[in-house]
Amino acid sequence: MLLLAVSVLALTAGCRSHRADEAKSGPEAIYGKAQKSMRNGSYGEAIKQLEALQSRFPFSEPARQAQLDLIYAYYKNHEKDPAIDAADTFIRENPTNPRADYAYYMKGLIYFERPANFIERYFNVDLSQRPPADTRKSFDALEELIKKYPQSPYAPDARQRMIFLRNRLADFELYVAQYYMRRGAYVGALNRAKYCVENYDGAPAVRGSLKVIVQAYRALKLDDLAANAEKVYDANYPSDAQAVAVKKSWWRRIF
Repeated sequence: MLLLAVSVLALTAGCRSHRADEAKSGPEAIYGKAQKSMRNGSYGEAIKQLEALQSRFPFSEPARQAQLDLIYAYYKNHEKDPAIDAADTFIRENPTNPRADYAYYMKGLIYFERPANFIERYFNVDLSQRPPADTRKSFDALEELIKKYPQSPYAPDARQRMIFLRNRLADFELYVAQYYMRRGAYVGALNRAKYCVENYDGAPAVRGSLKVIVQAYRALKLDDLAANAEKVYDANYPSDAQAVAVKKSWWRRIF
């Protein structure tokens, strides 16, 4: 019992001494510990140290760098919302900082990598059918990066991701248009298909959207508009002209 009591007292004294040393540590020392934790993959510990640095030395140079490191630490620790909040805070408080490009890039990347949830993975859901809220936010963040920092080292990767995201947004518009067609909501289908063609020119989904436009006009008995839309489709996809041609009945094909 005596040995146990001595051990507990020694441990308590050691902890107090350790806390006292931490309390006396300057911003550079705390930042160094946070960097070491990140290199070791201990992102949860790094977050604690970086947050402590910001609260104790908010105006120091290490604290300003800690704002950026926190974005990455939250991201690697799978804390999506705090990472985005940290990016937004840095952008808001440092609008002219040359490192703001990193905050925009990380924000776009976090939204870009939003994974499928358990139900979507279990049922193998096509993610193009999911409302693209995160896709739009990712696209907007990366677009802001390209506009404000075109020479950023993150710009080339951002451009490639934006192409993917743009196609993803176009796919969703086509999916909704086709859904409306199946439900007989031809005006709604026409509007979504037109939006896809007008806003995502060059995306693979434009082809399907033009088909929907032709079909919707025909269903609405707007034959002149349907014929014009068919000409546009034929001009852009001449090898697939039969895809929108009016299907004749069997007796008309014979005679």
